[in-house]
Amino acid sequence: MKWGVRARLLDTRPLRGSRSFRDLWIGTSVSQLGGQMAGVAVLAQVWDLTGSPLGTGAIGLATGLPMVLFGLLGGTLADTFDRRAVVRATTAGQLLAAAGLCAQALAHNRNVLLLLALVAVGASCGALGAPARRTFPVRLLPGDQVAAGLALTNVSFQAAMLAGPATAGLVIARWGAPAVYAVQAVAMAVAMLTVIRLPAMRPEGAETDGGRRKRRRRPERGGWGIVLRRPTLWGSMATDLSATLLAMPTALFPLVNEVRFAGDPRTLGLFLSAVAVGGITAGLLSGTVTRWRRSGLVQLSAAGVWGLALACFGLAEPLWPALGCLAVAGAADTVSVVTRSALVQLETPDVYRGRVSSVEHVIGVAGPELGNFRGGLLASATSASFSLVFGGLSAVLAIVAVAAANAPLRTYRTPSAAAKPAVPGAADAAAAAGQVC
Repeated sequence: MKWGVRARLLDTRPLRGSRSFRDLWIGTSVSQLGGQMAGVAVLAQVWDLTGSPLGTGAIGLATGLPMVLFGLLGGTLADTFDRRAVVRATTAGQLLAAAGLCAQALAHNRNVLLLLALVAVGASCGALGAPARRTFPVRLLPGDQVAAGLALTNVSFQAAMLAGPATAGLVIARWGAPAVYAVQAVAMAVAMLTVIRLPAMRPEGAETDGGRRKRRRRPERGGWGIVLRRPTLWGSMATDLSATLLAMPTALFPLVNEVRFAGDPRTLGLFLSAVAVGGITAGLLSGTVTRWRRSGLVQLSAAGVWGLALACFGLAEPLWPALGCLAVAGAADTVSVVTRSALVQLETPDVYRGRVSSVEHVIGVAGPELGNFRGGLLASATSASFSLVFGGLSAVLAIVAVAAANAPLRTYRTPSAAAKPAVPGAADAAAAAGQVC
């Protein structure tokens, strides 16, 4: 089916057609911006307190470990209780953690452990709520608009990555870290209000007693077992893990900058911005991708482009070609993330979505971190260029292997526009659905 120029741009049907999704998108966008700003404030405060890269590195442990440890537990909660209630409770915890960060900054706290503890509390609450939150778009939107909704969310995340750190720097310079933490607290309050407005979203397939809902026992099967039993799920997640574990470049940026561009901090910032610019551009032009129903093939192709772009970055000596490679990688990453997220949610029965989302969340957190460690370790034994090229090409080969071994993923098609909305509030979105291929 032929599409017009507008259809190739960012697909905004979910925002126009579903008030519930619109509320969710606004709250998520605001909280992401506040989180990016707070991350800079934490980094600056820890550096001020310790003056040590070990101290700033501890921030990664304070955020990463809770995400992994509590992410899987969050999946069980999402498949046992009303998911709106889970997200409401965990968002309240994040709000309290943000208020605590603001209070300790106003009190001129000099104890770095207290600061990191508050960061860990916020990360733990976020990890507990993340699996339930990931199930919202597929419950609020018709099947053919899920990918479009995820693309909108990804665009807001990329925009927050681009604008948040710069804004935080300006606010810290003018008013100090307490002001940034106050912004984060306000952002979490907005997110809390938007979650309250959502419809109840209890897991489907729950036990009933005479037409009345019974309290569900703890689910009998874990997320990993569910994923491994479904080829489309393990194939999609293996594709993502191959791309991040074998080709994640962020840890190599300082070394590349030092070797090729004399350690100019402005260049280092451009590396990070180029990835975000590519991601935002792909998001703004995502209408074509989100309307393609061969989402498995799209994810495999985009992940392969990611690996090739980073291998080319490893060889690019001049600045502008290097930035171009990173922009292409960022765009490919956005396409891969959007298609994978939609596929995982659509392919998972609702009664299992929380646990499967928790596995996706853990892979999304652990893959990049382990990939950065792998890249740095290999570069320390060889060079940054070798690590980037070897990692990028290895990722491509691994993705080709997944594609060859997983025919269900290669041939997967997203549901048509006739997919039945799952909860009240999605019917209005289904009525507004446009033509798709």
